[in-house]
Amino acid sequence: MFRMFRNAVIAALLLVSGAALADAQAVGRRVKVNGMQMYYEVSGAGDPLVVLHGAYMNIPTMGAIIPRLAKTHRVYAVELQGHGRTTDIDRPITYPNLADDVAAFMDAVGLRKADVFGYSMGSAAGLQLVIRHPAKVSKLVAASVAYDAEGWQPVFTAMIPQMTVEMMVGMPFAQDYRKLAANPDGFPALVRKLIALEKEPMAWGEDVKAIKAPVLVITGDADVATLEHSVALFRLLGGGGMGDMGKPLPASRLAVMPATSHTSVITQPELLYAFIEPFLKGRTPKGMFEK
Repeated sequence: MFRMFRNAVIAALLLVSGAALADAQAVGRRVKVNGMQMYYEVSGAGDPLVVLHGAYMNIPTMGAIIPRLAKTHRVYAVELQGHGRTTDIDRPITYPNLADDVAAFMDAVGLRKADVFGYSMGSAAGLQLVIRHPAKVSKLVAASVAYDAEGWQPVFTAMIPQMTVEMMVGMPFAQDYRKLAANPDGFPALVRKLIALEKEPMAWGEDVKAIKAPVLVITGDADVATLEHSVALFRLLGGGGMGDMGKPLPASRLAVMPATSHTSVITQPELLYAFIEPFLKGRTPKGMFEK
């Protein structure tokens, strides 16, 4: 899995130069949230959209999808606990904790309700946000997400017990961490928390069934969660039935990106945008039986 994180960051960094002009309009700010100084950037205009990055990542490594979304939305891109320019605190990194941080962030910046787009760790935090703070989420886009530890690919599950701090400190993104971090020497502590996060129990099926907000599930066809798990998540959200039978389509959606691993989900901004924008705008393709 450490190779997966390395590749994700390297690939996303390659996208940053192409998005430089759009990023120049982003305004960086800090706000106190649950004892940490949380860094975030605001860009674009339109309905508010909160963007949550993956583990070991930050706003720049999310690549070109943020400036692309900022063309049609008021984007609030957040750096989560211990990541990027946000300070760490003496507290484990868990999905409920991250979700509560995002809810507190929204309160701090005056966002009563917003759409949310999360990738990887950020998508699981988004799923917990809509579970724990449903009134704050209009629609959720969850890319590369799982709702149960049983949904991970077996090869990843087998790797989790083998993860060590030493695996990560030699990776290129360990050096990149120092360039932005409030504490340049804080990377080993962050790694320990993220390894512990991989071992946290995860069985949210009943909570997912109770979600009322529309959810777009995006997965790669070679993602870290199995395809069967993504389909099961979609069914829990009310999807998976046949259309063209006179009933409206479900509010939630499922998108599978072809020839796409976990780390390459975020490196395809135009394809991501083609899935995300119609969902957030409530647009659906017309069938041949519709007028």
